[in-house]
Amino acid sequence: MGKYLLLNRSYLQPQGMDNIRLVLAQAEKDIINNPLFHEDFFSDPPRKWEIRYDNSYPNVIYDPKYKKYRCYYTLCSKDDDSAIASKEERAARDYRPMPTRIASLAYAESDDGIRWVKPDLGIVAFEGKRNNNMLFRYAHGTGVFLDEAEIDPRKRYKMVTKVEYPGGKKYMAVNFSEDGIHWGAMIKWPRWNPPADCHNFPFRDKQDGLFKVITRIWKDGVRVSAVCSSSDFINWSAPHEIIRGSGFESQVYSMPVFWYDGIYLGLASMFHEGDRSASNFDTVDLELTLGTTSARFDRIAPGQYLIPRGAGTYPTGAFDCGCVFAAPPLDEGDRLAIYYMGGNGYHTNFRETSFGRAFLPKDRFAWYEPRDKKQEAVLPTQTFNAYGDAVEVLADIASGGKLTAAVCPNWKTEPYEGFGYEDCAITSSEDGYLRIQWKRPLTSLENAGFSLVFRFADAKLFAIRGDITPQTGRYYEGAPIL
Repeated sequence: MGKYLLLNRSYLQPQGMDNIRLVLAQAEKDIINNPLFHEDFFSDPPRKWEIRYDNSYPNVIYDPKYKKYRCYYTLCSKDDDSAIASKEERAARDYRPMPTRIASLAYAESDDGIRWVKPDLGIVAFEGKRNNNMLFRYAHGTGVFLDEAEIDPRKRYKMVTKVEYPGGKKYMAVNFSEDGIHWGAMIKWPRWNPPADCHNFPFRDKQDGLFKVITRIWKDGVRVSAVCSSSDFINWSAPHEIIRGSGFESQVYSMPVFWYDGIYLGLASMFHEGDRSASNFDTVDLELTLGTTSARFDRIAPGQYLIPRGAGTYPTGAFDCGCVFAAPPLDEGDRLAIYYMGGNGYHTNFRETSFGRAFLPKDRFAWYEPRDKKQEAVLPTQTFNAYGDAVEVLADIASGGKLTAAVCPNWKTEPYEGFGYEDCAITSSEDGYLRIQWKRPLTSLENAGFSLVFRFADAKLFAIRGDITPQTGRYYEGAPIL
């Protein structure tokens, strides 16, 4: 049974759409447990190496072998201006970052995803002692992933980072680990050195089998997400652009991605600058992006945000009122858990950052609804073929709302006989999906192509699934799934 999220424009026929708009869902924050942990520089006793998390770029993994949730996050273990500023002073003046800042990689773990521990790893020396949770110093924007397809146990965990030393020496590097805690020496990229001042997010591509890392370059004065490829995780291709935002006002700061039902979805942290009087100036919001391959992504609903920033401003606002940087979600059965770092101040100023999570029901990333709620909406699909009779739609229909569908040769023709709107019966199914049936079975069309044309009012349409498959053509671009 195929599943097709309607946020993917590949499956829709734009010429026939009428009175329609796409709305991005908002994840539900875990208000009971958030924040799950925070910077401990001001704690008692203090963790002095947690002077500033900054963006932190979380990598959250559940390892079934060790039965642990793991979070790998970037922090500033040395930041002279933050170290000398009390919370009262931070609220009264601007932050002055210095070139002596040192970015490091830290580690936290949990048995249940709620209660997190920062263990004393004994790996990195800090002020003459090793009782801290750091894995590396001089590591900026580190990405870590658990490669479940790896046959060499020594390379089960993989890392990409930007090694940065004070004074300007910077280079891209990779690393490997069997247990996710004990790592080898950094291996410098033989070639290419993108700016990479972001979350350098590695993964194994589901479509072509290559390793990819999403990093950042700069073009035309703005931040641009780019991808590099590798067959061995050591030798990487030149970065090429995969997405950019809109001018200075919405720049893609970083973008971890995840595979979901045959497409890639990206969690793009959008940085706003360019207009100091704008209400969102110097903040970072989280958008959802889509790629039918890892070579190109598009913003699904520009200006709509998956995890909305909390209320207020620094220093009294919510822990996530200023900036949001997320990790790819973890599967929790009927929902996804999205762990993220939230900052309580402006991006380029003082802020304290904390770790939280939010939840989103599966398949409900975005929906179509009538633009004018007083009028009926029309949503036609591109051409599909049937290999069975099952068709279902994921929809929320309000009391008094309506939803019907027809099967047409194309969006602008009359329905096939027995497949009209008056022939449509909709009944409940599973997981919130609704079963659609007509007077005739789809297989009676003898492999003729068809468009599903939905007409609805006071309803939300998220996805369709069933014994149907889209015809390839100018509306669809895909690659083999490995």
